Amino acid sequence: MAQPGRLSAAEIGCAPPGKHADGGGLTLVVKPSGSRSWVARVSADGKRRDIGLGAYPAVSLDEARRRAAELRARAQLVNGRAVSDPRSQIAGVPTFAQAAASVHALNAPRWRNERHAREWLDSLHRHAEALMHLPVDRITRAHVLEVLHPIWHDKPETARRIRQRIRTVLSYAMALHEHIGSNAAGDGIDAALPPMPRIRNHQRALHYRDVRQALRRVDASNSSAASRLCLRFLVLTATRSAEARGARWSEIEEADAAWRIPAERMKSGVEHRVPLSSQALDALDAAREIRDGSGLVFPSPLKPGHPLSWQTLLKLLRTNELDCTVHGFRSSFKTWAIEATTTPWAVGEAALAHVVGNSTEAAYVRGDLFEQRRKLMAAWADFVAPRPRPRSS
Repeated sequence: MAQPGRLSAAEIGCAPPGKHADGGGLTLVVKPSGSRSWVARVSADGKRRDIGLGAYPAVSLDEARRRAAELRARAQLVNGRAVSDPRSQIAGVPTFAQAAASVHALNAPRWRNERHAREWLDSLHRHAEALMHLPVDRITRAHVLEVLHPIWHDKPETARRIRQRIRTVLSYAMALHEHIGSNAAGDGIDAALPPMPRIRNHQRALHYRDVRQALRRVDASNSSAASRLCLRFLVLTATRSAEARGARWSEIEEADAAWRIPAERMKSGVEHRVPLSSQALDALDAAREIRDGSGLVFPSPLKPGHPLSWQTLLKLLRTNELDCTVHGFRSSFKTWAIEATTTPWAVGEAALAHVVGNSTEAAYVRGDLFEQRRKLMAAWADFVAPRPRPRSS
């Protein structure tokens, strides 16, 4: 029989939505959905804290009482002194820096862009330093606003990223620690952040008519053969920087004039087969002169056995005073395909390794449109890098 003022096992199962006290600071919380969970109220350093103990029935009545009693005991004395946050001692609540490192380690294997993986954590240490030493359950909206306000207007795109990354870290912490009830970087701070205009961050691109001259300028420069050939190959294949820089000889199918990029190196996670024009094959022939035994088509001249870094190609463009990004050449190609050819839209998208339409439309595009793409890539190569015509006798 239950003691006066305390819950019984029978009452727990039929308790209506609301809060039901069991005594000693332990409360059963029943939500309108019918889910039930335990919360313990603990006082330490003159502050009251509600700490989640788990959901019922996974945590039984007896177990909830035991955990609540342990919390009360630890709140009174830990190593001979009162502690301000007993749950940090019991639940192992990490600091923001520790949680951010865990989130980074969890996601890094799926990030194919090494620059993004490195910058993700560095940006938090750089812009959210004020949060790093705080336990994640002590971070408030005021803390997050203190980080965001200095950069919200001056560096709007950076501020957006930092807020999203803080929100991701705190969401991770919420998933592991039930007593964290809300995300301090969530929608609740919107009213305290002045609205920013929507930013369409297009990669700077040359007009497709200027790409030919750009390649000629790069070819005539004193840059390394690896960087010059890699950029030419990237432009001729309309591939991404990481895909071209990481190209390996084992991926080249010379008999079929194709380049098979494995799924693990594709942004989409799906294998992509690229038809190689005569000009692209010429670039590969020239690249044989810079082989270093690593299997890379365009190995770094500074770090043998390693691919070129993303900065190398960007520096190549800057050195030759080309006002565009490496990724922008894909935009140049796409605009040319739309404006200067009669190529179906789906073929142009497939050439860029984009998903064609929605799931219903994609279901009707069973093949990879390879032969159509071969014609398109040959025409693009003839447009931006025409081969000299043989002299007539």
